[in-house]
Amino acid sequence: QVALVESGGGLVQAGGSLRLSCAASGRFLNRYGMGWFRQAPGKEREFLTGISWSGGWTYYADSVKGRFTISTDNAKNTVYLQLNSLKPEDTAVYYCAAGNGYTPYSSYTYWGQGTQVTVSS
Repeated sequence: QVALVESGGGLVQAGGSLRLSCAASGRFLNRYGMGWFRQAPGKEREFLTGISWSGGWTYYADSVKGRFTISTDNAKNTVYLQLNSLKPEDTAVYYCAAGNGYTPYSSYTYWGQGTQVTVSS
């Protein structure tokens, strides 16, 4: 069993930055891959990026390459998502998830409750 808690969301002006955190707890965390997703009102959930706990392998969706950066702090069991150059269309609830990989093709079993990011124009 894995528990995930996101934090760091908020209201930011266009062009600004935020850093989201995902604190993970549970056994055998390093066996899981971690992903960040978002869901805007009326839209489907979108995969953004993923990372492996061990080895630091990453995967980015084309839509966020160059603006968003995923990282881990293994000592704190925390995954971060740095959001830069934010746009109003980045407004969404952001979720972290744990699964059997770190790509959009992986199966994600555990999900956090989400954190709201709102970007004003």
